[in-house]
Amino acid sequence: MKSNVLTIIKKEFARFFGDRQLLFTTVIMPGLLIYIIYTVMGSGMEKMMTEGQDEVVTLRVEHLPESLTQTVLDLPGTIAVLQDVSQEEIDNLEDKDLNEVALRFPEDFDEMVATYSPQSGVAAPNVEIYYNSANNASSRVYGMLEAQLSAYEDQMSNRFDINRADTEEDRYDMASQDDVVGSILSKLIPMLILMLLFSGVMAIAPSSIAGEKERGTIATLLVTPMRRNELAIGKVVSLSGIALLSGISSFIGILLSLPKMIPADAAGVELGLNYTFTDYLVLLLIILATVLIMASAVSLLSAMAKDVKNAGTMVTPFMLVVMFCGLMPMFQSHVPEGIGAYLVPFYNSIQTMTAVFAHEMKWLPVAATLCSNVVYTGVAVWGLTRMFNSERVMFSR
Repeated sequence: MKSNVLTIIKKEFARFFGDRQLLFTTVIMPGLLIYIIYTVMGSGMEKMMTEGQDEVVTLRVEHLPESLTQTVLDLPGTIAVLQDVSQEEIDNLEDKDLNEVALRFPEDFDEMVATYSPQSGVAAPNVEIYYNSANNASSRVYGMLEAQLSAYEDQMSNRFDINRADTEEDRYDMASQDDVVGSILSKLIPMLILMLLFSGVMAIAPSSIAGEKERGTIATLLVTPMRRNELAIGKVVSLSGIALLSGISSFIGILLSLPKMIPADAAGVELGLNYTFTDYLVLLLIILATVLIMASAVSLLSAMAKDVKNAGTMVTPFMLVVMFCGLMPMFQSHVPEGIGAYLVPFYNSIQTMTAVFAHEMKWLPVAATLCSNVVYTGVAVWGLTRMFNSERVMFSR
């Protein structure tokens, strides 16, 4: 019995360690991928947390009191400008690219704080801090100011208020509703779309090619009077069409569920009205181009596999790369400006969709994404054609 058990163990070990692909995907790849993903994610989170710290913010201060002169003027990362702050300058803060904060003290602030009494029935002096939460630098300086003034307020036994809203019209965060909602959606929806498209492709692509190899029906297709590139194009287009239908169905479900995810009264805006017909059209084109390259890439990997199970193993690293690309918007405040970022497959799609939802869409990155994805699809179809021409690949067991 012992001899038989050892024989089985040796046989399984020989099969496992003799298969380089299985050895790599089972032993080496998990640790390697975790190291790479966590390292990049850590760098992304560090960049997200420190983004804006090196940017200098113009701090416009009105009626700066003597008691807080050193606190305000020595605030790191700012250039203090002592002046009367007009409403126009406050309205300008709605531009999320403007690194500015406006700080308003009541005239004779120190005297008002010294003489304030809660029993008097008079409202406490109110310090107003206007900023834009969609701008990391502006938001950072607001956080420092709010912390400094709150500490001073505690020392003074709460003799003044910070950003008190006396009416519903009072607002101090000058970020527009479109910017706030767009920032939320741009970090969530592109990742969901990419995952839904990939799940649709994975549901059909391996069984369509690797499954036919496993069942032996691929031989029947290969002997039919058709060119191999026609077979490859037909496979990719049909798989893309089915996956696209699945993706569109899921996307419609996402759009219909957005009011439930982020209620209009909480966001302050009707979500569906933020985007134009052009935005939706660009989004549809990006989805189409993405599913084409996704289907062609999975088809290429499936053609190299011996069976459906082996295809699933080979596609796993590819799936992790796609998932990683989908997570990227969570660790950035703005979409990349360089055109090179829009030539990288999948990363370009996720960044372009992020730009659409964040209201930062530009036509050159959109064109670069669409053209590059079509080129990559053509390359994958060419590779798939070469595999269909190879009997060693098609009839491997």
